[in-house]
Amino acid sequence: MIGAPIRQSSIRSKVTQPKKIVVMGDSLVYGYGDPETGGWVEQLRRRSMAPGSAEPVIYNLGVRGDGVSRVAQRLDHEFHSRGELRNRVPDLIVLSVGVNDSARLGRSNGRFYTDFDSFQRSMDGLLCRATELCPVLFVGMTPVDEGAMPFMDALYYSHRDQQRYKAATQMACHAHGVPYLDVLELWLQRGQCWWQSRLCADGLHPNSLGYRALLKDILAWEAFGGYLAAA
Repeated sequence: MIGAPIRQSSIRSKVTQPKKIVVMGDSLVYGYGDPETGGWVEQLRRRSMAPGSAEPVIYNLGVRGDGVSRVAQRLDHEFHSRGELRNRVPDLIVLSVGVNDSARLGRSNGRFYTDFDSFQRSMDGLLCRATELCPVLFVGMTPVDEGAMPFMDALYYSHRDQQRYKAATQMACHAHGVPYLDVLELWLQRGQCWWQSRLCADGLHPNSLGYRALLKDILAWEAFGGYLAAA
């Protein structure tokens, strides 16, 4: 006896959805200064644009001028707005913020854009909330060219202040178990000629060559490269 025909509606194919990564931060995330390829996040994003690609879906949530408190304010909304499918949320948050907070206003010894104590509290709050949502990685800031300051005739950046705010960020990341990529140290170790050639004339933003170097550093980072391999 021939059995009853199989109802096609009962056969459901299981399609594996690609991982989703949100990258939040300032102009270093946004890609300002790179008219050729749009920055390191954009270069990653384009890998997933082909239909059927298994590459992680990348969301560039960088906003020029953002500091840590602003990123913290928009974290929850940005995260929960990138589900794509019902009951799905992103699988990884990559944060990159802090250099704008370290700027001094008006003069090289002026007050900080974000005073240090407030920065520490805001960074701790940001990481505390982010790690409640999903795994988190942190990409550090690139060096600035002090000789090109002030930026926009008003903001003064320096390596000394960058180092102080970086150290506070590293401590917060360590406390919350968040891997931190020390881009500032990586670039400075390569020599002044090397890193200066990878900055725009404004002394603050990487140029196209700089963003390509930054992407290479991020892909070589075990914490990030390992995640992509696992995806």
